[in-house]
Amino acid sequence: MRLTSLAKVDSKGRVTIPQTMREALDIEPGMLVVLLADLDRREIIISPISASSKNIYELEVELLDKPGALAMLTQKLAELNVDIVATRCASIARGESGSCTVIVDLSKSALGVEELRRKLEELEVVTLVRVKGFETTV
Repeated sequence: MRLTSLAKVDSKGRVTIPQTMREALDIEPGMLVVLLADLDRREIIISPISASSKNIYELEVELLDKPGALAMLTQKLAELNVDIVATRCASIARGESGSCTVIVDLSKSALGVEELRRKLEELEVVTLVRVKGFETTV
């Protein structure tokens, strides 16, 4: 099911999420949401998160563009008990390299973020992993 609504941006850049959408997605006051902007498509994806901000990270993963590469990445994250909150992947050079932006929640994983980065870089299809923490804005 899809819900559609128009919203106006106020002078501080804020947008109010309509009540019907907040209720449908169980978005409560004080809850964190991830904003993922795709500049090429000129769109913003908003994904609600229930975990604390200290466990949420953005992984920018560069990998080989070959069949099964994305599956290997997501399988490794699952094995490490890392929850994928949002993802956006694209081919950079068809048949050569690709890039994924993956928002992850580490609250159920026994790993720290640096150990996770190292384990992902061990995958034969991964060429680089950059990690970014989040600061909340109000």
